[in-house]
Amino acid sequence: MIRMKNIVKGMFVTGLMTLTSLPASSQQETTIKIYPQEGKNVISKNIYGQFAEHLGTCIYGGIWVGENSDIPNTNGYRNDVLQALKELKVPVLRWPGGCFADEYHWMDGIGPKEKRPKMVNNNWGGTIEDNSFGTHEFLNLCEILGCEPYISGNVGSGTVEELAKWVEYMTSDGDSPMANLRRKNGREKPWHVKFLGVGNESWGCGGSMRPEYYADLYRRYATYCRNYDGNQLFKIASGASDYDYKWTEVLMKNVGHRMHGLSLHYYTVTGWKGSKGAATKFTDDDFYWTMGKCLEIEEVLKKHIAIMDKYDKQKKIGLMVDEWGTWWDEEPGTVKGHLYQQNTLRDAFVAALTLNVFHKYTDRVKMTNIAQIVNVLQSMILTKGDKMVLTPTYYVFKMYQVHQDATYLPLELTCEKRTVRDNRIVPMVSASASRDASGRIHVSLANVDLEKEQTVHLSLENVPVKSVSGEILTATDIQAYNSFDKPDVVKPQSFKGVKVKNGVLTVKLPAKSIVTLEI
Repeated sequence: MIRMKNIVKGMFVTGLMTLTSLPASSQQETTIKIYPQEGKNVISKNIYGQFAEHLGTCIYGGIWVGENSDIPNTNGYRNDVLQALKELKVPVLRWPGGCFADEYHWMDGIGPKEKRPKMVNNNWGGTIEDNSFGTHEFLNLCEILGCEPYISGNVGSGTVEELAKWVEYMTSDGDSPMANLRRKNGREKPWHVKFLGVGNESWGCGGSMRPEYYADLYRRYATYCRNYDGNQLFKIASGASDYDYKWTEVLMKNVGHRMHGLSLHYYTVTGWKGSKGAATKFTDDDFYWTMGKCLEIEEVLKKHIAIMDKYDKQKKIGLMVDEWGTWWDEEPGTVKGHLYQQNTLRDAFVAALTLNVFHKYTDRVKMTNIAQIVNVLQSMILTKGDKMVLTPTYYVFKMYQVHQDATYLPLELTCEKRTVRDNRIVPMVSASASRDASGRIHVSLANVDLEKEQTVHLSLENVPVKSVSGEILTATDIQAYNSFDKPDVVKPQSFKGVKVKNGVLTVKLPAKSIVTLEI
C-alpha cells in the first residue's frame, strides 16, 4: 500500500479520506483504518484556544460583573463562568479584540476603577464602556484559569510607543517607568505574556491597509516590542481573511521570520439570500450546506500553507486561525451590534468537523481561537442576569480535551457522501484520532447524516484493543439547543454502541451524533 505520509497532501477532508462519486441515496460501507505507528506531529493544545472581545456582553455580564454585583463572584469574575471555563481547560485566551483592539488604549484600563475614563465601543453597537475590565483584570483571569494570555495590540489607531510601553508594563521586572507604574497599581511581579498580536484585521477594521504597507508597519512595531527579563514574546502578524492569498504571499515575502506566527480568519457564514440566517431555524439543506462551508476551511488552509511552505520550508512560522466559527443573525430582541446568537447541535457539528481538520495540519497550525467565549457568536457559554447555560459547542470542546497535546494519528476514511448546494461535497462521517502521553488512543467521530445511522468498521494497525469507552453528543432535533429554562437538552451521555471482534471495532453511530472513544 502507499504510505500514509505520501497520501495526506491530496485529501479533501478530515483524516485521510477516499472520496468516490456517490449520489445522496447510495449506500457505502464506512471504514476507518488508523495508523498509530505513523503518528509524529503533536496537536498543540493551543488549537483549543478561546477569544474574548469587548463585544456585547462577552466581558461585561459574561465574564466580569464587578466586585459589588449581586451575582456570585470572586473579585468581580462570575463564579459560575469561572468554574465552567476551568473545567474546559482553556489553554490560551485572546483579548481585547478583534476590531475593538485597534481602538483600545490600554492606559485607560489601569489604575483605580473610579478614575478610568469611559469610552464608546464604535465597532459594536456604540456601547459605553467604563474600562473596569483592563490589563490587570484580564491577566489575572488568565492566571486563575491557568491559560496563556494572547494580547492583541493596537496598530490601527495606536502608536509604536504605546504598544512598546504596554509590553514593558506587563512583562518588565526592572526599575523601569512602566514596571513601576504597574507596581503602583498593585502588581509587584510582571505577568508571563507569550503571545502578542501586532494589530488585527489590518486589511479591514484594523486600518484598511494594503499588505505591503502593513508588512512594513509590522516590522517597525515588532522591533520595539521587546523581551524583558526572560519573557519571550511570540509575535503574531495580522494575517488574511479567508481567501486572500495575496496577503499571505506579501507578508511571507516581506516580513518572513521577523514574525513567529501569521493569523487567518475564517467564519462559517451563509450570506445567502441577503441574510446570515437564524441560529435556531434552518432547513436540512441549510444544515448540509453549513457542513460543506465549514469543511471548506481545509482547502483554504492548504492554499495558505502552500504559500508559507514556499518561504518557510522548516515550518518555523505558525499559522494561527485566531478567529473562526459560525456567524448567524443576531437573536430577535437583542441589542443590535452585540452579535448574540443561540447555539444548536448544528454549531456543535461545525466545531467538531473544524477541529478534525485542524488536527490534520498541526505541523503548521499552532493556535486557533473560536469566536467567542461567552455570549457572542459561537460561544461556549450564555449568560442572562444570574443564569448561565453551557452550549453544545462547549460540550464538543470538553469531549475533545483528550486531543490536547496528543500525537495526531493518520487515518484512512471511506464513507458515503452527499452533494449539496453550490456543489459542495459533504462526507457523512468525519473522524480524527490521537494518542496521549500515557498511550491511550482517542477517536472522535461525527455522523453528519440527519436521518441514518452509520455503521463504522474501525481498525488500528498493529494495536491490540483491550477496552473501549465513549461519550456521545446528540439530540432528537438538529435545531436543539440549551436554554436557561431547559439547560440540558444537548448534553454528553455515555456511549455503548461499540463492539470489538478480532481487533476490529464496529461502531453504531446514531444519526446526527458526535462521539469520542477512548481505546
